[in-house]
Amino acid sequence: MIRMNDNQINTFPGSDSKNFSHIVPSSSVISSAPTCLASPNTQDLMKSQQTNELTSLFECPVCFDYVLPPILQCQNGHLLCSSCRKQLTNCPTCRIPISSNIRNLQMEKLAMNLLFPCKYSSAGCVLNLTCTDKPDHEDSCEFKSYSCPCPGSNCKWSGPLNKVMHHLMHQHKSITTLQGEDIVFLATDINLSGAVDWVMIQSCFNHHFMLVLEKQERYQNYQQFFAVVQLIGTPKQAEKFIYKLELNGQKRRLTWEATPRSIDEGVQSAINMSDCLVFDSNVAQLFADGANLGINVTITPA
Repeated sequence: MIRMNDNQINTFPGSDSKNFSHIVPSSSVISSAPTCLASPNTQDLMKSQQTNELTSLFECPVCFDYVLPPILQCQNGHLLCSSCRKQLTNCPTCRIPISSNIRNLQMEKLAMNLLFPCKYSSAGCVLNLTCTDKPDHEDSCEFKSYSCPCPGSNCKWSGPLNKVMHHLMHQHKSITTLQGEDIVFLATDINLSGAVDWVMIQSCFNHHFMLVLEKQERYQNYQQFFAVVQLIGTPKQAEKFIYKLELNGQKRRLTWEATPRSIDEGVQSAINMSDCLVFDSNVAQLFADGANLGINVTITPA
């Protein structure tokens, strides 16, 4: 409560002081104002610091990303994210063996009531998200960086998704670009020795798809071809399409149909697992026209 001296109460001239009065605060009164209440900015800062302290409890000691539900822990209570847990047999904090998946339901409940920074905050993203919204946002965050998807080039470029095509068109000018949802990709000189990559970009449905044909010699004198399509886009966008690869010739047909990979996933894992169109050099000769091999590529919405 602010106290007032008599000289702080002035009356209007010609009026009854009991009915008409106003308060003129002096400097001494202002300096004695209560200081126990924080300003709105201070309150926001304190709240932000408390939130940061809470979210820091959810940092995974392996990948340093946030541990989100389902939240797993070791027998001593140290948290691990589910993806890192699959790769570990010992807790990275206390080193005890991890024999089973133990969930921390209380931390899961707390996580559901917190906001977590986007994993690309260091690149410029300022959003804080719930644990249910965070994965979908990060899948297509404009600050996410992508590596050059061109195989076999040893290119070290990386940048945002909307710059990938510009990079490919200006730094990898040998890549052929075709328009249409149903095209024929011609791989030339398929009899070249050693590991060889053929790359083409197909544009349709307002997206760009990259066909990669890779030849490897996995065993001595045994060569295999691997053909796969990846979308220059996010995994969520890739799920909306189906690609079909087809070899035709001499009354034979070899077909592969699947969901395209995204450039976020890359094609190497598909090639390593043979999750793509696979054929050896003998089969290639059945469909080849001399040293050239045509592959029909069809893109359709899923």
